[in-house]
Amino acid sequence: MQQPLIIDCHGHYTTAPKALEEWRNRQIANLATPERGPKPSELRISDDELRESIETNQLRLMKQRGSDLTIFSPRASFMAHHIGDFNTSATWAAICNELCYRVSALFPEHFIGAAMLPQSPGVAPSTCLPELERCVNDYGFVGINLNPDPSGGHWTSPPLSDRSWYPVYEKMVELDIPAMVHVSTSCNACFHTTGAHYLNADTTAFMQCLTSDLFLDFPTLKFIIPHGGGAVPYHWGRFRGLAQEMKKPLLKDHLLNNIFFDTCVYHQPGIDLLTKVIPVDNILFASEMIGAVRGIDPETGFHYDDTKRYIDASTQLGADERYKIYEGNARRVFPRLNAALETRGY
Repeated sequence: MQQPLIIDCHGHYTTAPKALEEWRNRQIANLATPERGPKPSELRISDDELRESIETNQLRLMKQRGSDLTIFSPRASFMAHHIGDFNTSATWAAICNELCYRVSALFPEHFIGAAMLPQSPGVAPSTCLPELERCVNDYGFVGINLNPDPSGGHWTSPPLSDRSWYPVYEKMVELDIPAMVHVSTSCNACFHTTGAHYLNADTTAFMQCLTSDLFLDFPTLKFIIPHGGGAVPYHWGRFRGLAQEMKKPLLKDHLLNNIFFDTCVYHQPGIDLLTKVIPVDNILFASEMIGAVRGIDPETGFHYDDTKRYIDASTQLGADERYKIYEGNARRVFPRLNAALETRGY
């Protein structure tokens, strides 16, 4: 079998030039007086600065670890939808998405975009549609990140099955794009952002889908639940049993045509469990590289987020299964990515 493309479905622009954070700090400082700026035009980042931020960070590690292409979105913790109002989020999302687009234009063989949405607590999700359409139609983005908790750890929004989300789902189906269900910074002291809030949200999103009949209304809707699905694979028997008590169909019929999991699991036993419990057709390779866990594992001597190493070392996966995880499933879940690759001869 030909060597698969290694497609990382979960990358964030965590190494953006410092000017981006400085602009954001000014925006936050002037929330009560937006007329004082800053204006989007005041953010000036050159192509050379973008190149340096990528070549010395993400691209360097991709080459070292054998990854070919990353689906690249704005930094998750920077989305911070709980800050300000809709206009705050709309301006911030547009800036962050444009930077990811510029990276994808500078490095088209290695990066392709996924959009941050301008969500805001208490604001109808339908307000996100113009930015969603712009990113897909104008920038060629292949997916979106969808935050089920714009409140930042307080969970004031209705569940993902609520009809208020339906305009977003209708547009996703129309454009044939999936959503990675990904929260942002927690401003609730009870929940550490990356160690608790992210994983809680992954588990919660799955359970919201399980208790609903969302995919009867949207049979082609696709969600990627990141970080290996939070607690889902570890408690697969619990979820199967709960679905049974609720008189839901078997999970393979109820959810697994629509829900997928990534491999942002940072040790070998976790990957082994994921690939043993979840069907291989529902697993996409990802690393969230230069993300939440950046250190070196003293037990192995390798970076925790070098997740390709775990897939390669698995004794449960053959060549066909690795192809699906590395390339085949991403092409199927991200049809626009597949089309872009085909135009490049892949």
